[in-house]
Amino acid sequence: MSTYALVIHGGAGTILKEDMTPQLEKAYEQGLNAALQAGYAVLENGGSAINAVKAAIVVLEDNVLFNAGRGAVFTKKGVQEMDAAIMDGNTLNAGAVAGVRNVRNPIVLATEVMLHSNHVFLSGKGANDFAIKQGVKLEPDEYFFSPFRYEQWKAIRDSDNYSLDHTNHHLEELLRDKKFGTVGAVACDADGNIAAATSTGGMTNKKYGRIGDSPVIGAGTYANNATCGISCTGHGEMFLRAVAAHDVSCLMEYKGFTLQEAMHEVVHKKLVAMNGEGGMIGVDAKGNIAMVFNSAGMYRAAKTSNGLFEIGIYGEQ
Repeated sequence: MSTYALVIHGGAGTILKEDMTPQLEKAYEQGLNAALQAGYAVLENGGSAINAVKAAIVVLEDNVLFNAGRGAVFTKKGVQEMDAAIMDGNTLNAGAVAGVRNVRNPIVLATEVMLHSNHVFLSGKGANDFAIKQGVKLEPDEYFFSPFRYEQWKAIRDSDNYSLDHTNHHLEELLRDKKFGTVGAVACDADGNIAAATSTGGMTNKKYGRIGDSPVIGAGTYANNATCGISCTGHGEMFLRAVAAHDVSCLMEYKGFTLQEAMHEVVHKKLVAMNGEGGMIGVDAKGNIAMVFNSAGMYRAAKTSNGLFEIGIYGEQ
């Protein structure tokens, strides 16, 4: 039996202690801990890495604080369009959805795509049709409405600007303030199987059906028992161009890098060279974990069967 481990993130970016109230800080920590415990309970009871990451993501999607599921941001049209992906490192099976609406838990739909569609990636209306066919829980628009997200969108909806995630500030500060709202989870179970999952509401005020790296296998999400499981959060365009998640796996497979070394190479060198801001979480088949980011902060948490337990928000001071 190998060390089992779960790592989660709730987004990265300009997350500074001076911008955070004690109440909000506590709420984020409680939200991360609830998701961590939900996923870890699956592993502790002998469950699979896939079920563990799905369980953790569902809790994050149901929490209005995070830009995924219920807390998804508004698009240019004033609606929510959500993306998600999940991958099984044992079989290399994967499922992903993009631009879905009214789906309570996009990660549940992505899992259905993986298991029951004979496809990997579904988008838009077709993905919603499949959700209905599979009996995936839908919610009305009101479920996804939060005054906080609405005010944030209202501040920039008449401009061509988009915002990377939550802020309460004025327009000029809004555009300077960068938070990449995504949630993710990676796990290694007691059998040494790895899984990764990512879910997001994307960018506030996004246009043209924009899709980031989160649902793209190899860019924002990747899992392979031979190497690692990775979930990314950051400026999606750069992570797409860097094929960031798969690049970590390649550095481990072809260059013999450790998980930590490979993630450091991608986050602090390759992405920095492209002005790519954000971070990623990772796990390998031995239960080693890593949480690496080049932004000011990253909502993150980890728990392993050899006693590690950590919840963090800010960067190293």
